[in-house]
Amino acid sequence: MRLNARALLAQLKKPPVAVSAAALAFIGAASLLVIAIGDPRAGTPTARADVERPAPVPRPQISGAEVFGVDTLGAYQDLTAPGDVDAPGGEAVITLPGSAQVLTGPVVRQAPAAPLPAAPIAGLSQPGPNGPLPVIASDGRTAFSAYARPFTADGRPRVALIVGGLGLNAPATRAAIEALPAEVTLSFSAYAEGLQGWIDLARADGHEVLLELPMEPEDYPQNDTGPYTLLAGSDIDELDRRMNWLLGRATGYYGVSNYLGTAFFASDVSASPFMQRLRSRGLAFIDDGQARNRQGAYARASANRVIDEAQDAASILAALNGLEASARANGQALGTGYGFAVTVATAVRWTQGLNERGIQLAPASALAARSGVRRAS
Repeated sequence: MRLNARALLAQLKKPPVAVSAAALAFIGAASLLVIAIGDPRAGTPTARADVERPAPVPRPQISGAEVFGVDTLGAYQDLTAPGDVDAPGGEAVITLPGSAQVLTGPVVRQAPAAPLPAAPIAGLSQPGPNGPLPVIASDGRTAFSAYARPFTADGRPRVALIVGGLGLNAPATRAAIEALPAEVTLSFSAYAEGLQGWIDLARADGHEVLLELPMEPEDYPQNDTGPYTLLAGSDIDELDRRMNWLLGRATGYYGVSNYLGTAFFASDVSASPFMQRLRSRGLAFIDDGQARNRQGAYARASANRVIDEAQDAASILAALNGLEASARANGQALGTGYGFAVTVATAVRWTQGLNERGIQLAPASALAARSGVRRAS
């Protein structure tokens, strides 16, 4: 069919046709303009109202991968009351930089265990220059005996785990308290804000507690561990001043643990009186393995391994499995780790199957050996 240009022009001159053609031309031009420069109303405030209220959307379940994300603990940020985490079904996969995918179960709040006695317990502290200091009571009771979690061995190999560095990150700390079994020992930084509240919360959930003290590392002061770091070679008065500040931060701990400390442990001038002061106050010392050759304190234990030197789930799981193998070979084993999201998430899943594998999960205090006692003056 041939196009008759003259007839087409005649049709366009008719008013209705001309108006329609003009409208189409305007719409086409506007469309091309939007494509070229974007929506000219994009920055203009708009409002929208739904005529009908939408149906309620069910609250999404929070899985372990969401609660213990690698970059954030945002899913736990607003969970301030017990029971706020729903228990999802199925399993979650946590993918971490530099590691393979590790299948884990959902990380949810444990059923609350029987609470440990509230601190302070009468007779176990005395006023200090910066807060109450632990003492051995007149009847012989100690912080170690009173604040440790009760434990009865059942003859199976025992494994204990300490998770430290707590109190510095609120969501991570609450997640560790609520997700880890009560038998897991929690270690809180002496610098933590609201330290007594965190210790009270942990004990209310059944966890025994250690106080984590900063100690001089090899690269101090380039690696600055804070104003009350216990220093190698410091005189006795300065050691006492710093220890009194650290130990007076809270009550309810049965012993102390170390944060770093390679240089401190190498110094007889400071390490030996440090141990003597712990012993005279009825406190245990449980280290991450750096002070294995240092004896003293009221009770002593050293970790067999640090489980999260490599901070990926596959490596942590391998270290935990190695800890379990050590317990089978030697009757007991102690591991320690930091309160990283990946550490807690992996430890939760690992502990869930210990009983079926013939291993008894024990608090760290149950693996500490007692030593001689000298009363504090």
